[in-house]
Amino acid sequence: MKKLTPVFIISVIIAAVFIVWSVIPESMLGSAALTPVTSAIHSFIIEKFGWYYLLAATLFLVFTLYLIFSKYGNIKLGKPDEKPQYGYVSWFAMLFSAGMGIGLVFWGVSEPINHFHTPPSGEGGTAESARAALRYSFFHWGLHPWAIYSVLALALAYFQFRKGYPFIISNILRPLLGKRVDGPLGTIINVIAVFATVFGVATSLGLGAIQITGGASYLSPSIDNNFTTQLIVIIIVTFLFMLSAQTRLNKGIKYLSNINIVLAILLMLFLLFAGPTDFIMDLFVTTIGSYIQNLPSMSFRLSPFDNSTWVQDWTIFYWAWWIAWAPFFGTFIARISRGRTIREFLIGVLAVPTVFGGLWFAVFGGSGVYLDFFKDLPVMDVINNKGTEVALFYALEQFPFGTFMSIVAICLIATFFITSADSATFGMQTTNGDLNPSGSIKLTWGLIQSLTAIILLWTGGLDALQTAAIIAALPFSIVLVLTVFSLMKAFKEEGVLKREKKSV
Repeated sequence: MKKLTPVFIISVIIAAVFIVWSVIPESMLGSAALTPVTSAIHSFIIEKFGWYYLLAATLFLVFTLYLIFSKYGNIKLGKPDEKPQYGYVSWFAMLFSAGMGIGLVFWGVSEPINHFHTPPSGEGGTAESARAALRYSFFHWGLHPWAIYSVLALALAYFQFRKGYPFIISNILRPLLGKRVDGPLGTIINVIAVFATVFGVATSLGLGAIQITGGASYLSPSIDNNFTTQLIVIIIVTFLFMLSAQTRLNKGIKYLSNINIVLAILLMLFLLFAGPTDFIMDLFVTTIGSYIQNLPSMSFRLSPFDNSTWVQDWTIFYWAWWIAWAPFFGTFIARISRGRTIREFLIGVLAVPTVFGGLWFAVFGGSGVYLDFFKDLPVMDVINNKGTEVALFYALEQFPFGTFMSIVAICLIATFFITSADSATFGMQTTNGDLNPSGSIKLTWGLIQSLTAIILLWTGGLDALQTAAIIAALPFSIVLVLTVFSLMKAFKEEGVLKREKKSV
């Protein structure tokens, strides 16, 4: 192993403290135990800073849309004559697989069903609440999250491939902070990024373990859907993704990502044509229009005049989750996007996953709503009695070859699981931006991510996962906001330099 950096040492120490703290019984620590402390912090953040998450996410979207249509869109993320490293198919496959794969499979049926029965406003179980259910599912998985990812990815790619700065997050604030990013302030920024990554990825790994276990239990009642089974799943998949992580990025992640996208498309096409095809496509087209029409109002929607926690439970959680994912996924997007112009990069990262995600929710969420609304099947009762993770498998069982497709879905979740964790083990932020960290570094962070996911599942399941994401996102969101101003300053300086060269 190369010489360990301060970021690596400090991050590992803090992670070890967190892990030890979590295993000390609550009876010994009382209110100072992990769960009471994180719950108190979570409640404080939601109560005092929910509005901030909403505004920050919208700022990122407005900023990325501005760049697409601005003169800065022609700037290349690399040298002027560089070509993209990956073709469009592999690029889009890796974006989708590492970014949202597990989440889309986990929430594809259950989120629209939840919104259908408990809408943000009005009565549940109606045609209007069904329309709102799909619109808000599109909203939570559409332009806003990809804009959050894009801001950080763009900054990392620009400063590394065009300016030659080391591939670490503190360097993207160099135009604002100057040489201070080389000292303790830079170390703090990178440690914050590491922990946002750990908790963001651990949330997704926890969701993957929950759904693999839920699906296996649903298909085979002899398998218990409990923490022990989830632990076994995480151990097995940890071994697999660590094996994958020892290969080069071009091989391990690229091949798995291509497998993921093929399986995902096959599963989606099966349900599209085996299910109520006309209803699904009508719903998709209608919801796209409704999403675009209502995007501004949804982007600023809070509930100051009632006691509803819907926005906090859904929108704020999602924005926090995406922000927590940004250091990991932004680094990954930047790593695979060298050679593209800013305009090409942003259109690809914003538009393609948004459209695919919308179609995914129309197919899976639309099928679930169709079964509930038109066929009177108790999809929501299944969620309440057996867990959110079972909704997908219950819906698939209502169509031909349901059992076989459920098995395909479990395989899809497993490959998404491996890809997400595999990508995250590139611990560039703890190795001064090394694009290919050593195997021991990847092994260390892979194990820490898995242990964190296990701890969160053990201490509170899905609620604990959501709490961790919201807490981890707050400090890093400040880094993201500063990134917007840092990029604009750098772009303007680059424009001035070009004009000066032309005048010479």
